[in-house]
Amino acid sequence: MTTNTAGTRRRDAAGTRQLLLDAARRRFAADGYTAATVRDIATDAGVNVALINRYFTSKEGLFEACLAEVGDELGRTVDDQLPLERIPHDLAVRLAGPHAARHRTQLLLLLRSSGDEKAERIRVDILRRFADRMATAAGWQPGDADADRRMLRAQMTLASAIGIALLRASTALEPLASADQDELAEPLRDMFSALLAPDR
Repeated sequence: MTTNTAGTRRRDAAGTRQLLLDAARRRFAADGYTAATVRDIATDAGVNVALINRYFTSKEGLFEACLAEVGDELGRTVDDQLPLERIPHDLAVRLAGPHAARHRTQLLLLLRSSGDEKAERIRVDILRRFADRMATAAGWQPGDADADRRMLRAQMTLASAIGIALLRASTALEPLASADQDELAEPLRDMFSALLAPDR
């Protein structure tokens, strides 16, 4: 019986690459870009540190890949057709739902800067696209008389959401730290309504 060794290697490579991405996201989000070492990331992933250079060229390349993956995931979560009233619920799920730890890591990663110009462009572009989609859900259109005001409010809403994720991850500030998604959904709806309601 023959085995498809090329296919197996491709699957192993894809799996190893994903292990490194997952480990790197956690390290970069928790420790920051500078403090996170490639050796620690490789150890967390359970692979040889040399594989970081093989798959990502460098630590900077790994960070860029982490950001790109987060951008793809956030893009699937907040699409241009998402009704405004759904955003607070979806955000509450991301902050306190069953996969909250992974989602929180996504948001925290967007606070981290590597000092690398390309990575910074990726990071800012992800934040801008996320705010654009929330603003669009609230009726924002480029060129409207109140476009800047609506965009400012969308960016403030994004900043508030990231702040909530940061406090929940880094403090024991109660009741915020242990609030579940149902408890978060109502105040998030109030906040979104105050900032993003189309008639404001």
